Amino acid sequence: MSKLRILYAATEIDPFLQTTKVAEFLRMLPQAMQERGMEVRIFVPRFGLINERKNRLHEVVRLSGINIAVGEEEKPLIIKVASIPNAKLQVYFIDNEDYFHRKSVLVDKDNKFHADNDERAIFFCKGVLETVKKLGWAPDIVHCNDWMTSLIPLYLKSTYKNDPIFKTAKSIFSVYNNEFAHKFEGDLLEKARMLDIEDEMLANLRAGDFGAFIKMGMQYADKVIKSNEDFSDNLNALFQEYNNTNQINTLNSDENTLDSYFDLYNELAN
Repeated sequence: MSKLRILYAATEIDPFLQTTKVAEFLRMLPQAMQERGMEVRIFVPRFGLINERKNRLHEVVRLSGINIAVGEEEKPLIIKVASIPNAKLQVYFIDNEDYFHRKSVLVDKDNKFHADNDERAIFFCKGVLETVKKLGWAPDIVHCNDWMTSLIPLYLKSTYKNDPIFKTAKSIFSVYNNEFAHKFEGDLLEKARMLDIEDEMLANLRAGDFGAFIKMGMQYADKVIKSNEDFSDNLNALFQEYNNTNQINTLNSDENTLDSYFDLYNELAN
């Protein structure tokens, strides 16, 4: 069997940025899968806290220049790339001046949640898929990590379902305990919409909160993974509701579960 191709999308990865356990896990898992013979690509947002000079990021001109629609607005997509020191892993960074040049991640200096984090998430999800198309690299598994990646499984099941790059891809959505209290305003459904997506497909997004994004990921992913953390009662209720019809794997984000991920990827791809 030819080696599997795994696409990772996540909010952050060590050593470029580390604010949650996602960063450490995404540093460990792709390398472990690569060492097991899989082919890997990694995508994260280029948040403004990432020092481009120190980390040797450089723009990939042939991949940049696409306009990504977020509602009625279109914003230019810039792709940058860097290598992880001491590892044969390349990381692609989704960048845009309006969304990712501020010197913060999800909250400002006063700890206030950015009101456009929904748009940043949507731009990131759409940007990842459009860039992979331009790369011409067809993944077998698309592993989405954390709430900012939660719309990718929907897009794979709708807009990109017949695209030669993605038509056989299976998606995994990993949920982490990075809950926020903010509720987004404006027409979130219109911002998230893409070709071949009807309103009812976006119904779970109407609440405009953290749970809404998690529901979207759980609804459309082929497999859901719940990290072994303490979640709120509301989120645990969501997991239980979803688990009635679809199996949720609870896996630790540590070295002891790497073989479990390897087996899961092979199971989904076959």
